[in-house]
Amino acid sequence: MADVLKTDYAEGLVLPMEDESKIRQDWLETFRYEGPRQRVCYELKEFAAVCPFSGLPDTGIVWVEYIPKTKLVELKSLKYYFISYRNVGIFQEAVTAKIFEDLWKLLDPEWLQIRTTYATRGGIDTTCTVDSKDQDSV
Repeated sequence: MADVLKTDYAEGLVLPMEDESKIRQDWLETFRYEGPRQRVCYELKEFAAVCPFSGLPDTGIVWVEYIPKTKLVELKSLKYYFISYRNVGIFQEAVTAKIFEDLWKLLDPEWLQIRTTYATRGGIDTTCTVDSKDQDSV
């Protein structure tokens, strides 16, 4: 059985892929929020990364929902952050967890939920969700 933590076993044509160090959380920026308590929702319909098992693109939609305390994420920086995943070999579940981790640290929100839904592959639809209310350590 192949070691799924390595990427040199993908079948067929293997396109170049980068490791998770290429994800640019340092590109994320914030600005101060002082408004009423509200839920903020963003939807990115053009998300792409690389499946480290097949070497093929994984495409899908990312939803970010949060209740800010004092900071909002600047949208252009969020778009660039998402683009930095484009050539990274990372499993779908790990993408969702990584986005949650990066935005939780950046925003320190009252509540945060990250949901990813991927294009159908092999007849299987995948949706992953990380919600701060389900985490013990946040």
